[in-house]
Amino acid sequence: MPRYPQNKFINRIIDANINRAKEGLRVCEEITRFILNNRSLTSELKRLRHSLDLIFKRLPKDIILQERESTKDVGKDIYLNELKRKDCCEIFFANIQRAKESTRVLEEFSKLINKNIAIEFKKIRYDIYAAEKRIAQKISTLRNHR
Repeated sequence: MPRYPQNKFINRIIDANINRAKEGLRVCEEITRFILNNRSLTSELKRLRHSLDLIFKRLPKDIILQERESTKDVGKDIYLNELKRKDCCEIFFANIQRAKESTRVLEEFSKLINKNIAIEFKKIRYDIYAAEKRIAQKISTLRNHR
């Protein structure tokens, strides 16, 4: 078991970003599955999402979850551009960006726990970059598809 800090702030950051990364990948997965109708790309995104699950299972979930304070999260009511999606293409790119950013945060904070886990998050992040490139080539045809 990796050394794990009893730091509620780090635990909250890890919890929020695991959820954010998986949610972003799931939205993208739904686009490749139901809109692009592409089995290969859907499978790739699903594999990435499940890879995050496998890493999360190696972390002490009980410690992480006990620090979850989603009802008190000061960022939950900040929407900025979240309500300004005009088509499926924008939804895809917003969510793939969310997944990339979250895996970067996970990579950085997991360095405080276990460097090997940090390396795994980094690998997933680079796999997301590669998936984004492949999907972007196909999704660009969906501009203005609602």
